[in-house]
Amino acid sequence: MKKNRIKIYLSLALVACVTTISCGIYSFTGASYGAAKTVSIDYFQNIAPIVIPALSNTFNEALREKFVKQTPLDLVTKDADLAFEGEIREYSVNSIAVTADEIASKNRLLIKVHVKFTNTLDEKWSFDKDFSAYEDFDSAQSLSSVQDDLIKTIVDKLIEDIFNASVANW
Repeated sequence: MKKNRIKIYLSLALVACVTTISCGIYSFTGASYGAAKTVSIDYFQNIAPIVIPALSNTFNEALREKFVKQTPLDLVTKDADLAFEGEIREYSVNSIAVTADEIASKNRLLIKVHVKFTNTLDEKWSFDKDFSAYEDFDSAQSLSSVQDDLIKTIVDKLIEDIFNASVANW
C-alpha cells in the first residue's frame, strides 16, 4: 500500500514538472514574453479633435500599470525588448438610438487609440494598428455626469485589447 502511494506521488510530481517545463515562459494572465525582460511605454498624446485633458494621463497610467502589475517585465524609458508608442486619435459622442419622435434615446462614447508595438526580439509579433472601444449611455444623462466612469470603462477595454494583442498573442 505504501509503495502505491509513493508511485502516485511520483507520478503527480512528474506530471507537474512536465507541464511546467512545456509551458515555457508563461504567466497566469495568459501572457507570453519569450526572452523579453523590459518594456517601454511612450506617452500617448491626445490628438483627437475633442481633447479631454485627463484622458491621456488616464490611458497612459492604465497601460503602464497593466504591464507593471501583470508581467515580470521591467519598465524602462528606452532600448526595451518590447516598446509601445502611439496616440489617442478619436474621442466622439454620437446618437445611436432614436425614438419615434426623432429624439436620441442612447448615445455612444467612442475612443480610438493608435498603437505601434515593437517586439525587438521577434519582429513577427510587432504591429501598427488602431484599437477602439465604446460605451453607451442614456441620452437623458449629461455626458459630464457620466464621462469619468465611461472613460475608465473604455480605457480598461482598450488596455485589455492592447495587452492581449501584444503579449497574449490572441
